[in-house]
Amino acid sequence: MSHPLDDRKPVLAVLTVEDEWKQFKGNRANFRDIMKTGRDLNFPVYVVTTKDLKLSASRIQGYLFSPEEKAWHKEWCPLPDVIYNRIPLREDERKKAALQKIDECLHHSSIHIYNPFFFNKWRLFDWLKKGNSTKALVPDTKRMLASKSLSTMLRTYQSLYLKPESGKAGKGIMLLQFDASSPMPYRLTIQGQRKKNIVYKTAVLSSLWKRIRKETGKTPYIMQEGISLATFRNRHFDLRVLVQKTGKGVWMVTGVGARLAGLKRITTHVPQGGSVEDPEKLLIPVFGQEMTTILLNRLKSNSLLIAKQLEKGAGYNLGEMSMDLGIDTNGKMWFFEANAKPMKFDEPHIRKKSLERIFHYSHYLSQQSKD
Repeated sequence: MSHPLDDRKPVLAVLTVEDEWKQFKGNRANFRDIMKTGRDLNFPVYVVTTKDLKLSASRIQGYLFSPEEKAWHKEWCPLPDVIYNRIPLREDERKKAALQKIDECLHHSSIHIYNPFFFNKWRLFDWLKKGNSTKALVPDTKRMLASKSLSTMLRTYQSLYLKPESGKAGKGIMLLQFDASSPMPYRLTIQGQRKKNIVYKTAVLSSLWKRIRKETGKTPYIMQEGISLATFRNRHFDLRVLVQKTGKGVWMVTGVGARLAGLKRITTHVPQGGSVEDPEKLLIPVFGQEMTTILLNRLKSNSLLIAKQLEKGAGYNLGEMSMDLGIDTNGKMWFFEANAKPMKFDEPHIRKKSLERIFHYSHYLSQQSKD
């Protein structure tokens, strides 16, 4: 009986890390969708942990999903041609064993790996500032190192977003506002749990800095000029774009979604009370139909410029990324963040295409020689 993975098409392994309780970590629903798409397209695919990925072996242990039993089974699998990194957490990826394994893949003579690492926010802005076509999209962003530079920047812009360099899903983001006419000019909004915000006001810079340090601890932060985003029913929104490489190895926009901030929330992230919306529904009331069409086309072309510039900055193969862009009240576009491990898009037509593109690009990659 032939093994389900014996096939002429390139073998794709989805990389994650082991979990002592339940075989491996990661978004299982996403992994199941990837396996199903692999079956539909007749591509051999399995999930492998950094521990089981032994690049000098001829066969390795991987996980396959059985739809009949609704369960994952460990089986012997052929060595992959392409590795798609879906290690779910930064702290897992930073561990020595994982970094060593990723490094081995990057330097392997024939196995390709793409999206080997999470992005660091600070580096993203740095890379984009270096590109002639992308620098205008970047809000003024600096590392938050001392109260003096924070105060200078705050007086320039009156409102700043403070964000962890390696943040996820809007966690740890704060909004700092300055109002010279108020007896308590400094106002810090901390996005608390369960949709409650904590607001701290003070007239003294040193007290403000102490409070910020209490929130940030040892985590490196960036400070970024606050942009007045377009709003829909008094809630601001941004646009999330998924860009992926195709079977020809070219960046294309897979889909655009919109995220509307929860009431009184300072970010649009869904875990923070944000909701998934149709971009046109939010843009047309603000900008009108004709301008919305222009803005969405501009959004797509900017996203491709950003993807190319980030890949150039990173210096390794990227096959996909999602990015958040905002449009301010004047219709100017701004880049806020990019994610090298995109969350799945809930919009069904985007989801289907995004899963297929993983395989199309992997196929293309497997035919390239590694220099």
